[in-house]
Amino acid sequence: MPQSRYEEILKNIQHLEQQLTQEIEDIIAKKRDQFQYSLERGKVTFNREARKLHELHRTGLFSYLKQSNISYILTAPIIYSGIFPLIILDIFVFIYQQTCFRVYGIPLVSRNDYLIIDRQHLNYLNVIEKFNCIYCGYGNGLIAYVREIFARTEQFWCPIKHAKRNPSTHQYEYNFIDYGDVHVYEQKLASLRNDLRNLQKNK
Repeated sequence: MPQSRYEEILKNIQHLEQQLTQEIEDIIAKKRDQFQYSLERGKVTFNREARKLHELHRTGLFSYLKQSNISYILTAPIIYSGIFPLIILDIFVFIYQQTCFRVYGIPLVSRNDYLIIDRQHLNYLNVIEKFNCIYCGYGNGLIAYVREIFARTEQFWCPIKHAKRNPSTHQYEYNFIDYGDVHVYEQKLASLRNDLRNLQKNK
């Protein structure tokens, strides 16, 4: 594919992503009205009617356990044990970017932008369901946060595309240097590092 065509498609994708983001924000605003809740400074508040409806539809703890598949209960400790490596990873990447990113001049990744934990405010969930939602929100948010940190690290140290296509690439890789292009690598490495340092300004 010619580079000019590639850049044209990439530009179209970025434009569509912006449109999609705006559309999602509009839908969320309508859903807040529909389901009667507000969001202020990260705090979710439901009105009285919505809270009553939620409580009416909450499954009691005993009924929930009674209805659960026994295999789900037996495998739960394996799932929950993942909290330990997640916490270690969380601590590690905090130290990682607080030290390395400051040395390299790379803008820090905001943890709060990725770790969104709010489903425990839904009163139609019982205590087990709320815990599960907190756990999944933490795990998936942390992985997304870590990926952003390592994506920025990759652009700083090794901004080269792979020979084999990755089906789930991060946003920075589109601008990476082609695999095997030694001349462009020598010319463009400093430029890509500067782009990364100016990330906050460009946003």
